Amino acid sequence: MSLGIGEIVVIIIAIVILFGGKKIPELARALGRASYEFKKARESIEKEITAAESEAKKIENAVKAGATTETKESGKSNS
Repeated sequence: MSLGIGEIVVIIIAIVILFGGKKIPELARALGRASYEFKKARESIEKEITAAESEAKKIENAVKAGATTETKESGKSNS
């Protein structure tokens, strides 16, 4: 379901009629800024998620190491 040349031309004409020729550059700049901000926010969230996953793995490894140490120590004290 892609747009053909005819549909794109109709959309462009409708935009020009609705907003006028002078407003189109302003709208394009605003759209560009919004796109940039969205990308920046997405990257920030991805970094936070990656950092949280890394921290969770560190905690999980520490818990596993602690459980292994406790198991070894309890085995020595029971012998």
